[in-house]
Amino acid sequence: MDDFHAQREAMVEHQISRRGVKDPATLKAMRDVPRHLFVPPDMQQYAYQDSPLPIGMDQTISQPYIVALMTEVAQLTPEARVLDIGTGSGYAAAVLACIASEVYSIERIEPLAQNAAALLKELGYHNVTVKAGDGTLGWPEAGPFDAIIVTAGAPVVPESFKSQLKEGGRVVIPVGDALSQQLVRLRKGPKGDYTRELIEHVRFVPLIGEQGW
Repeated sequence: MDDFHAQREAMVEHQISRRGVKDPATLKAMRDVPRHLFVPPDMQQYAYQDSPLPIGMDQTISQPYIVALMTEVAQLTPEARVLDIGTGSGYAAAVLACIASEVYSIERIEPLAQNAAALLKELGYHNVTVKAGDGTLGWPEAGPFDAIIVTAGAPVVPESFKSQLKEGGRVVIPVGDALSQQLVRLRKGPKGDYTRELIEHVRFVPLIGEQGW
């Protein structure tokens, strides 16, 4: 148990559970993952506040509530194979790794990908594989996936994500313009059709790449 244990408990109770996230596996993962280790040392004192934080290279770690919400909406099982788009510091990948069987995470900024991969390995998240690349293209050789979670805003849901879903699979992604988006869950039906649900208004950095901005 680390010195930040009480802060994590308070984070889950006040910022996440009280705001409607109820999935037991998600709440446990949010309690277990040491968020303070995924932010720069000078940001650790703010790690369990309900806000995004800078992680360098003009990127941020998402606020805890949003990480929990997107994880819950993805409806993960212990057998799930998950694609995480936008590794950043690796925090969301660690949360997903506590629930799912396999996590594949893509980061377009190579130094961030390298740092995240090293940290995840050091902390024992051995079911996460990280690579640097264009996240908008997905990871076809590792698919198909039960869930794809995208931590950047896209103008539309990239076709690559749809094609890499299993039947019944879900894409959780912010869709909108560069300033604000709606968090969307897209579910693949048995005939290759898709149902679309609006979850919540959000604001993310742009999804940059061949099938993004």
